[in-house]
Amino acid sequence: MRGMTRLPALPACCTSLRADWPMPQPLPGSVWRSTDFVPAQLGVDDFARSAIEMPASIQRSVAKRQAEFLAGRLCARAALLQLDGTLGAPAIGEDRAPVWPAHISGAITHSNGRAAALVALKRDWQGIGIDLENLLSAERAQRLAKEILTPAELERMAASPAEHMALGVTLTFSIKESLFKALYPLVNTRFYFEHAEVLSWTPNGQVRLRLLTDLSEHWQHGREIDGQFALTDGQLLSLVAIHGSPHQRP
Repeated sequence: MRGMTRLPALPACCTSLRADWPMPQPLPGSVWRSTDFVPAQLGVDDFARSAIEMPASIQRSVAKRQAEFLAGRLCARAALLQLDGTLGAPAIGEDRAPVWPAHISGAITHSNGRAAALVALKRDWQGIGIDLENLLSAERAQRLAKEILTPAELERMAASPAEHMALGVTLTFSIKESLFKALYPLVNTRFYFEHAEVLSWTPNGQVRLRLLTDLSEHWQHGREIDGQFALTDGQLLSLVAIHGSPHQRP
């Protein structure tokens, strides 16, 4: 039972898990957990002591990858337990994505010493995607813009204030990553940056996207989807959540 289950103590490389909601708008019925982690403090037996299985691919990885994987799974396990008493952390699938229980949707993200997980029952949210990115410098954003943005997005970016370039490019990259995480489990079709576009975003964290390709019967070219984002300590966190009814348009 949820109230009777005690999870193992957190390893020294991770801070206490946080439940404070970081986004502008709430996501009813979801559970959020986040932590900060320090790869240099990862112990050789931290996976075993935390009762988190270390996949073979992670065993071969450097300490940074091992620490972020562990931190993300610890967040996911705590969130699942809080959500409905599910005990355990998601395994890693052949496509490297987390394997969630059949009745649950969720996502994990990590970047630059921060990790987080968001979970919900599929009846409430059938798809969830979150992505955490360091805010690009203006120079790097300029270099990457043509790789990340569609021609229409580039035109809109050119018409916006120059100081919005770094945020705009970072947001476009991140929100499309979140869109992929939310939709891929529903459509089982890979798609890329050029297959969606950001139509608009606001300084208070609202984003509107549009698909530029057909992914399934319900997810076709022209379908518009809402997302949101938040900036904290030089990092951008984005979220796309698909409502539990597959026929309901956002």
